[in-house]
Amino acid sequence: MLAGDVPPPVQVSSVTSAGIQLADGLILPSACIFLDGKVFLWDVPTCLWDGWGREHWDAFEVVVPKPEILVFGTGRRMELPPPSVRGYLKEMGIQLDIMDTRNACSTYNLLAEEGRRVAAALLPYTPRPWRS
Repeated sequence: MLAGDVPPPVQVSSVTSAGIQLADGLILPSACIFLDGKVFLWDVPTCLWDGWGREHWDAFEVVVPKPEILVFGTGRRMELPPPSVRGYLKEMGIQLDIMDTRNACSTYNLLAEEGRRVAAALLPYTPRPWRS
């Protein structure tokens, strides 16, 4: 792949109480990040915003090129992040779009298909630690 090429997107087919289902049928039961055509398990606290720090966004600090947009799915309903999260991502030049996880998955799929440099950070409907 040449530098600057956008890798083929990994698509989400559905979101259920079991987790986030990929187009290939794999179900991810815990939080995950879609970045540069890959999916990563995301080790975040199960209680939204309680115990969250900059270290939970490290993947976006080191990736080159950085995504233009980060679509953040906060579970069953949209929950606004603290200003420190928005500010930190803005410092990195990443636009943060927050929505419930179902809509975040649809938005990610659409933007990825358009070839945009988009990433998704998705929380499942039922919070689970990724090391279960």
